[in-house]
Amino acid sequence: MPIDPYARAQAAQDLARRRRARRAAVRPRPPAARSGPDPAGGSPSQRRGHAAETLAARHLAGCGLRILARNLRCKAGEIDLVARHGPTLVFVEVRQRSGRRHGGAAASVNRDKQARLSLAAAFFLPRIVRVHFQGRPPPCRFDVVALDGGRIEWIRAAFGT
Repeated sequence: MPIDPYARAQAAQDLARRRRARRAAVRPRPPAARSGPDPAGGSPSQRRGHAAETLAARHLAGCGLRILARNLRCKAGEIDLVARHGPTLVFVEVRQRSGRRHGGAAASVNRDKQARLSLAAAFFLPRIVRVHFQGRPPPCRFDVVALDGGRIEWIRAAFGT
């Protein structure tokens, strides 16, 4: 029995679509291979954001957290920092504002942003658990590091999932 040409073309398109999706999937890199965005490149806003993330990472490292990854991106969104605080996996959102007008940096992490962070964390969680926690899912939390006019505020467990 001959194969229907339409079915063959459809199968070829499906295969090509799956291959493109597989290639486009964003996977976190091991920490040593990831140096973050080039601070000299990008717009002034991007350079300020990178500087804020670097400042937040140094602050958190000084408080005993181990930074595992930076700037993990997927279709759902971006996670600025991923850290380990003892047995806990911490997803960190870094927000910077020049002042407290309109509520400040911490207030800018609204419900929509929280939902995007949760989706992005769910996307990266299996890989992070496999690489850094020997396959055993750790307790997780979402923290916010708010930089308001040069002041750093670390908000632990800023929101739940």
